[in-house]
Amino acid sequence: MNFLRKPFAAALGLAIALPVGHTALAQDDLADGRNLPVILVVGERRRDALLQPGAVTLVTLEEFQLKQPRSTEEMLRGVTGVSIKPEEESAIVANIGLRGLSAADYKTLILEDGVPVAPGLFVGNGRYYNPRVQRMEGIEVLKGAASLRYGPSTIGGVINYITKQPDDGMKLSLRSGTWNTHEASVEVGGSSPSGDAEFGLIATHAKSDGFLDKGYEMTDIMVKAGMALGNNQWVSIKYADYRNDANISYRGHFLKEYLAEADNNAAPDDWFLSGRRSIDLNHEWDISDTMKLNTLVYGSETWRDYWRFNTHNAASDAADRWIYNDTLNGNNRSFERFGLDTRLQFDHALFGISSKAEIGYRYMTEWMDDRTVNATRANPRTGPLGRDVRDSADSNALYLQNRFLLGDNLALTAGLRAERYEQERKDRRRAAAQVNAAGSSNTELLPGLGFTYTLNPELQFFGSVYKAFSPAQNGDALDALTDQQLDAERSVNVELGLRGGNDRLRYEMAWFRMDFDNQIIPANSNSQFQRTNGGATWHQGVELGVELELSASFSATANTTWVPDAEFDGPRLAANGAIVTADGSRLTYTPEWVANLGLAYTVGSLRTGLNLHHTGEQYSDVLNTDAIAESVTGFFTGRIQSYTLLDISMVYDVSERLSFSGSVKNLSDKRYIASLRQGIYIGPERSIDAGLRYTF
Repeated sequence: MNFLRKPFAAALGLAIALPVGHTALAQDDLADGRNLPVILVVGERRRDALLQPGAVTLVTLEEFQLKQPRSTEEMLRGVTGVSIKPEEESAIVANIGLRGLSAADYKTLILEDGVPVAPGLFVGNGRYYNPRVQRMEGIEVLKGAASLRYGPSTIGGVINYITKQPDDGMKLSLRSGTWNTHEASVEVGGSSPSGDAEFGLIATHAKSDGFLDKGYEMTDIMVKAGMALGNNQWVSIKYADYRNDANISYRGHFLKEYLAEADNNAAPDDWFLSGRRSIDLNHEWDISDTMKLNTLVYGSETWRDYWRFNTHNAASDAADRWIYNDTLNGNNRSFERFGLDTRLQFDHALFGISSKAEIGYRYMTEWMDDRTVNATRANPRTGPLGRDVRDSADSNALYLQNRFLLGDNLALTAGLRAERYEQERKDRRRAAAQVNAAGSSNTELLPGLGFTYTLNPELQFFGSVYKAFSPAQNGDALDALTDQQLDAERSVNVELGLRGGNDRLRYEMAWFRMDFDNQIIPANSNSQFQRTNGGATWHQGVELGVELELSASFSATANTTWVPDAEFDGPRLAANGAIVTADGSRLTYTPEWVANLGLAYTVGSLRTGLNLHHTGEQYSDVLNTDAIAESVTGFFTGRIQSYTLLDISMVYDVSERLSFSGSVKNLSDKRYIASLRQGIYIGPERSIDAGLRYTF
């Protein structure tokens, strides 16, 4: 990826209801002393959440430190509206659902410091990369019409991971635990005497045998640097390099193995080898007291080599476990992306109304090389190509948003986003004389309207209605090198809510509804996407979160998401053109109930936390099959029972420099099914971690 490597070399020459205890109404900052410019979707201060015409959740560094998560998904699991499929304890592959959207799909935009992290937003599966938790200091979750400022795939909303800002000095963190897990992180930072220039590095190496012998070895490095340019401009650069070799697969256990409490890796020779390199360049210019310009240029390359052995289906069926052949497929994909995002914010009084406006433009190009390698056990990483396809997409987006301040209490936010994207697929194994390429293009106009009304300091109403979309991927839109004339998935979203609080109590509640006219979803399986727009679906539910400070040292949080409706509206068109009777059937991986309870207690230098998480029952197939059905040629289907997990954690500060930590996840050792794919994925068993942190 030449455009990434060369600039980096040159640069080196230069809601409420947070998981453990804060709401959107708290007045403290998300981070202090921020000198490196970065794009935030909510803002640096918690009171910025009050400007958003939709539910908001902000997760802070203190919550990360107390909960001691092994993955970013573990932190998201406690956020109102979020459902997670916990397939591996380190969450190498993303499985995040929001507001009744399937956790096996990708209709929520995930960012890191304002930059898309999905390997492909248009060209391929967006679930193959999950940012590492060790580099994070916060998370923003934004829903409602304000998410139109970002895109595509903001039907569920926007999740923005915020990486750590450099601190002067050096910190060393060590952690060990169950499954022979060992992790070491070092943070190094420095600044100029004036504070106008900063540098920071975070490096993490982790190795584990993994739950069910699904071992991995991971290295993650992030470098940040920035400086002030005069009194009103700042520039920064961030480079990240990630590698992970994981012994995981699409294949899980058979039902008989699960009932016998199997504790082995169902696919011991399958490997998921992944990596990502990225570079972000940020510029911030305070043009005046009422006008600011942010510009972001970013590039990344992501790769995923998936080496999976073929199975002997008849023998597997007879043995009630997977029997493997001596041949395997390397399902290998590499992604590259380049983007430019610029946004101008300014105050004005057009039409005689005090207003805050934002105008933005984003250009992005991405491409994916999709290759399969026919290998053997004797030579498991080489062989002839079975497929060699390049998918590419170019997109341009323009958005305008204006927040009208209609008096002291009422604000009206109107926005419009226009997005034009062109997709192309080329089969590089076909001769030029043959039809070897196909293309498609679409334009989306996405209006939105929202409001906030502050009745008094303890109560604010908010609401919005907006249109959102998720594009059909190249593999669906241009299947068989033919423009399939697939429209994007479109949803009209409505949200109404209230939030408020005082010094002791804070709360947020929202009702939401999403109406799809052509959702593209799995066809009689839980993973394979159809190649036609599938029909109408709708999602409707309520979110509620509360935080209560019982004393100076004891606090409690509780939230629940109830999605009684996440279903088909009318018959559904299958991939082969047949009509599937699915009216009223529930969509896959959409639990009706998700609930969280958190307790935090501090005494002296000891901080403790207890978190209870409940996920309701869910289906893995469109027809809502009740009993688990096994298929050695396809995907397992059936109803997944509800489960409840209990986690505890503690941090003891020996001094300002030294602290010890410990946690127990799944304290009751609950055995449960996390998902059904080509077999049963078993949720992680009880695990214990212990660590220390020292500041030099």
